[in-house]
Amino acid sequence: MLEKTKKLFRIRNSTIREMLAEALGTFILMVFGLSSVAQVVLGKGGSGHYLSINMAFGIGATLGVYAAGGISGAHLNAAITITQCVLGKISWTTLAAYIIGQFLGSFMAAATVFALYYDAIYDYTKGNLTVSGPTATAMIFSTYPAPNVSLQGAFFTEFTATVMLILGVMVIHDEKNNAAIKGAQPMLTGMLVLGIGLGMGLNTGYAINPSRDLPPRIFTAIAGWGTAVFTAEHSWWWVPVAAPILGCLFGVFIYKLCIDFHNHPVHENEHEKEQAGMETS
Repeated sequence: MLEKTKKLFRIRNSTIREMLAEALGTFILMVFGLSSVAQVVLGKGGSGHYLSINMAFGIGATLGVYAAGGISGAHLNAAITITQCVLGKISWTTLAAYIIGQFLGSFMAAATVFALYYDAIYDYTKGNLTVSGPTATAMIFSTYPAPNVSLQGAFFTEFTATVMLILGVMVIHDEKNNAAIKGAQPMLTGMLVLGIGLGMGLNTGYAINPSRDLPPRIFTAIAGWGTAVFTAEHSWWWVPVAAPILGCLFGVFIYKLCIDFHNHPVHENEHEKEQAGMETS
């Protein structure tokens, strides 16, 4: 009985530790990303441009993965966490802990950026917090589609961008293939996020992550923007939640079909390399 209690206590401690790691990693990612958007919007183009937003999200992703990687694996993305659970790599308990941590970190990041730019936001909007219009500021915290993009086009954009995200993540981390060294993986992940922003950000602002989009949207609804953050653009809010999850699952299927199912286990690859070295000698 005592041994079972100790085991449950260790599992609970480990789960809490992983949840806090996900919270901190997501918080770092989001503070860098959202504050860069705030600076561009509130500075009216005089304090940064679209490229600076892409770079800030890339830097945030890099530092977030460095922070949480050794403890939780640094998912920082509910779509990746759900995919890992579907594949049987994490339990339902861990799934819940990771998503709670990610949502908590993202929500606190939105609150932090709001506090950081509180004066600038109210000066820019004259106290009228809106989702659309010439002084709209809701897009600082969550994504909204471009005016010329249909809901179907926006969904496909988020789906495709997330497929590329998970393909890149698997390429970076697949030890049976040609994985990057562990110390370089966070930096390459940041470059991956930067690349997606540079190439696929025009239509929707590349949410590619329910944990990046939904918690700040909830915060803006509470902080003064109201329910318009959920009803605007034909109730757009569900797209950056559903499309990344489906894109992540489809991206994993594509990677396994094209690469993973044809790979040998790691020890077999190492044995083949040793044999090739001996033959060369």
